[in-house]
Amino acid sequence: MHSTKSKSIDKKVPLWLWLLGLMTAIGPLTIDMYLPSFPAISADLQVPQHRVELTVSTYLLGLALSQLFYGPIADRYGRKKPLLGGLMIYMLATIGCALASSVEYLLFFRCIQACGAAAAMVIPRAVIRDQLNTRDSAMAMSMMMLIMGVAPILAPLMGGYLSPVTGWRGLFAVMLFYSAIMFFLAIFRLRETMPPEKAVPLHLRTIAKNYASLLRDRNYMGFSLAGGIGMSGLFAYISVSPTVFINMYGVPQQHFGLFFGLNAFGLIVGSQIGARLLRVHSPLGILRTALTCGCLSILIGLGLALAGMLNLTLLTLTLLGFTTSLGFILPNATALALRDQGHRLGVASALMGCLQFLFGTLSSSIVSSSLADSPVPLFVGLAICTLLALLCGKVLAKPADRYFGG
Repeated sequence: MHSTKSKSIDKKVPLWLWLLGLMTAIGPLTIDMYLPSFPAISADLQVPQHRVELTVSTYLLGLALSQLFYGPIADRYGRKKPLLGGLMIYMLATIGCALASSVEYLLFFRCIQACGAAAAMVIPRAVIRDQLNTRDSAMAMSMMMLIMGVAPILAPLMGGYLSPVTGWRGLFAVMLFYSAIMFFLAIFRLRETMPPEKAVPLHLRTIAKNYASLLRDRNYMGFSLAGGIGMSGLFAYISVSPTVFINMYGVPQQHFGLFFGLNAFGLIVGSQIGARLLRVHSPLGILRTALTCGCLSILIGLGLALAGMLNLTLLTLTLLGFTTSLGFILPNATALALRDQGHRLGVASALMGCLQFLFGTLSSSIVSSSLADSPVPLFVGLAICTLLALLCGKVLAKPADRYFGG
């Protein structure tokens, strides 16, 4: 399966891409499944709910920093071995989360859990780019979002209905079971995609040089930040969504997943329409249009919130516009950022993921700490994220060729 980038995915989704999508779904599954259980965790561990919300920020921070280590390792030892190692770490940490006797232990094991899950974030992007060109990579990542998007829909629904039966600890057992299936599928169904001759020596100087070069690459940073800062808005929304929907708008805990899932459905719809648009439009054009639309949707929501007119229906619709735009933004921003990074795909994918989750940690922490009895802080945070993403995608990134689709 060593690639010459001659494969095409125009006609059907290959098995290896389905598998990568299922593995990447570990990320949203781990974040979203236990969200409806925040009140139960708070009561069980006898801490305020805002302390429990910190487990989201801790997970995102661990996910951000640990990706920087997987990048160089994947460029040296290939894609499969680091992925299996990461999944093993994830499974062990998930057991620790299920057995945590205090919020401090839960925070610790959530951080370790993120260190394992990071492998499932970095490596699939590199595997796709190993085999496909920019346009097909954008299509592949859009197709992966069909799978990834199902996780945020099903995870809170499952969490809401299972938690009263199994308790919040049982939800971590479900995560363990899913990751074990992915581990064995990776062993038997995923092959190595990095040619041995492309291995990069694991020297600190080489690693530092590669990361420094990426930070100076205007197009790479522009597209990475456009996707990363946009994604950070999604993390801010995820971290406070139980408080907003359940506490502020009175949505029953068992119905929370329906409202949360509707916004995840927007991510799926956007990514699938985007994949079809790639047949006639360039990734760059789709990205910049989607950045503008996402920003407008949030600004409308902010105006309604400030005017005191943001009811549950309008809240859901404005957030739906934002998440739908992300379905167009994320696949194209990722493919464009990795376009010229074939000689260092591991570190390029890792730095991109690190930026996404660092901004996600920052935004979720700020929004969570500033949220009181109004959704205005959420929409202020989302407005800042979407405006910055728009500037990065339209101003910082300056591709030489207008089409930029090859």
